[in-house]
Formats: sequence, structure tokens, C-alpha cells
Amino acid sequence: MDNKQQKSTVEKLKSQQTGNKKIIITGSILATIIALTPYLFYIYESVPDQPIWDTFFYTFESKNIESAQIVVWTATGKLVPLLLLCIWFLTCRHWWHHALLVPIIMYAYQLLGFALSDTYLFDEFELIHMVPFMAIIIPSIYLIRARIFNRLNTVDQSIQDLEDELTFKPKTLWGKIKQYF
Repeated sequence: MDNKQQKSTVEKLKSQQTGNKKIIITGSILATIIALTPYLFYIYESVPDQPIWDTFFYTFESKNIESAQIVVWTATGKLVPLLLLCIWFLTCRHWWHHALLVPIIMYAYQLLGFALSDTYLFDEFELIHMVPFMAIIIPSIYLIRARIFNRLNTVDQSIQDLEDELTFKPKTLWGKIKQYF
């Protein structure tokens, strides 16, 4: 091997090690967040069972709901599944992962409705608001499925090979986020 080839091999190994470190750090952060979700859900137990919750940062006053604890319990009941679904969506490599957008949008809509609503009817989800999103997501998933099965019937490839071919694998977190917009 000449000197140039040795340098390029060393550079490739260094870049692979850097990439592996990033993967390990990102995976560790995600695993920690997932492992902490039961604690995040039960955070409402540290909130007082009264309409006014006075903290160091702010004073929260529950207007129509009798207890700040119920408000936090309801919010965490929406936030924790939304967080887990978003992690799943961003890390899933299967062809059907866009179907996860439907429950993500539903939880986000419920959370937004709860945050902006002063009534007890915050959880009455009107499906009509989901129709535009579902009108895009469901046909696109069906078309991907049809493309996979069309290729399965005409080519001698395994399902895993076809999924790998159809899967876009960005290298960075920003790339993963950017691929969906």
C-alpha cells in the first residue's frame, strides 16, 4: 500500500469511529428517555391537589378543573404517548412508519385542544380534523405496499431486501427530521 491509501484507510476508520460514537450517544439518550417515561407519567403525583399551584418559576391556576394535579395528569397522559410515538416514528425503518403519523397527529391535536380549552370537553376529538392528514398518509402507505408486492411478484427478492431498497436512511437526526417535511 502506498502512503495515500494508508491515509485514506485511516481517515475512513476515524470517520466510522466518530459515526459509531454518535450512534451510541444518540441511542443512549433515546434509551434513557424511554426508560424514564414511567417517571414522566407519574410526575403528576408531585403536584398539589388544589386549584392553585405555586412554584418557584410561576403560579399555575386551574380555571375549570378542580385540581392542578388533574391538569398535569391529563397533560402527561397525552405527552408521554406522543413522545414515545415520535421516537418510534423517527427511529423506525419499516416502509409503513408513516402510519404512525395518524396517532401522532391525534395526540398532538388532543394536547393542543386541552391546552387551549377551558372546558371539560377537551377530549372530544372531532375526526373531521384528521381527514386531510389521513387522505395523504393512507394512500401513500397503500402505494408503497403495492409497489413492494408488485416487485415481489416480478423479482426474486426477499421482503427484507425490498424494505431495505425502499427505506431512506438519513445519517443525522436533522436529516431524519428533514426527510418528513
